Amino acid sequence: MNHDIEYQAALPDLGVYECEVRLKFRLIEEKGALKDRDHLIELLLDAFMCGSDEYMEPVELHANVAEMSEVQASPQMRRQLIRLRNSKELA
Repeated sequence: MNHDIEYQAALPDLGVYECEVRLKFRLIEEKGALKDRDHLIELLLDAFMCGSDEYMEPVELHANVAEMSEVQASPQMRRQLIRLRNSKELA
């Protein structure tokens, strides 16, 4: 029974966070590649995640993360949080 108690204590507590990220970088890319608005953010984040090279130069990076009250989250996020907590209890 001690094993179950240790396992439950090791499970992380969940919270809801508001995250704000400001990225500014210069990128060498084909001119037509950045015109597809639906694909733009994915393309830019992929380029940034690959890191600095001769095609990408970071200029500014600023990130803020703050825990927020669960009641401020959308109903969809609250339902997902409940599901995650319930799945932890079943494990």
